[in-house]
Amino acid sequence: METRPPKILLTGPPGCGKTTLIRKIVQLLEIPAGGFYTEEVRGAGGRRTGFDVITLDGRRGRLSEAGFPGPRVGRYGVDLQFLENVALSRIEPAPGILIVIDEIGKMECFSRRFVETVGNVLAGSSAVLGTVARGGSPFIKEVRSTPGVQLIEVTLQNRNRLTKEIVEIVESGRWKG
Repeated sequence: METRPPKILLTGPPGCGKTTLIRKIVQLLEIPAGGFYTEEVRGAGGRRTGFDVITLDGRRGRLSEAGFPGPRVGRYGVDLQFLENVALSRIEPAPGILIVIDEIGKMECFSRRFVETVGNVLAGSSAVLGTVARGGSPFIKEVRSTPGVQLIEVTLQNRNRLTKEIVEIVESGRWKG
């Protein structure tokens, strides 16, 4: 079996715990990591009003919000400024670094720079841990079928078990593929 950096993309229905799983894994790993995760923004009454992007070094910016102008996904307008100006600089390929990309989805793919950067990261020498939408654009379909990428379906039943398994894969630096 050839040794190469792991490229693990989690997929599954909304609310199954993909982002929570990524955050747990990053906390447990003893290797440097860069990148970002997304988080729901809730308003009065607990209703979701948008999504933020949070870099692993703690910077936060709005990705989308109900009523924002710009490209739309459902009721959300997408603002790519923080994603392109800050978050993308945290997902540059580098040996020995785990790149975290949560998520490769419809909103993020409005950015040509995001699409190009994700392609470079997946082709590069860094380990990758991310989430990818179940369907969508041709680019999302291409990412899901990229050679060397392990696509893992997250469910309510397997998400706790996956934490340990993925940590072991990333820390060993070995990938079956």
